[in-house]
Amino acid sequence: MAFYGHHGMSPEERALGQRFIVDLQVYLDLSGAGASDSLADTVNYSALHQAAKSILEGQAYSLLEAVAEALAQRVLTSFPVTAVRVRVQKPSPPLRDAVVGSAAVEIYRARPKGASPT
Repeated sequence: MAFYGHHGMSPEERALGQRFIVDLQVYLDLSGAGASDSLADTVNYSALHQAAKSILEGQAYSLLEAVAEALAQRVLTSFPVTAVRVRVQKPSPPLRDAVVGSAAVEIYRARPKGASPT
């Protein structure tokens, strides 16, 4: 997924904004959805996209790590998943005296045993 956000350490990044690429992997038992062929037994991808959009295009964060953590927590609290892997990539980071193709962070968060989304 690609979004335009205002995350970064420099005032210029926050003022001008830039493109961010987000990959989400969610983990849950899909046997029910496989048997029922019903959206009610799985995660609605459109709703996941909307959750990512609200984080990436909403509040500005200084660090990619904070963006990834906010999205992971949103997914864990809003969807019936057991775990989530979030990768947030900044395709063209403004680094002084360096040419870098991209910068990215990836985190994995799991719901504690017995906990359910609120």
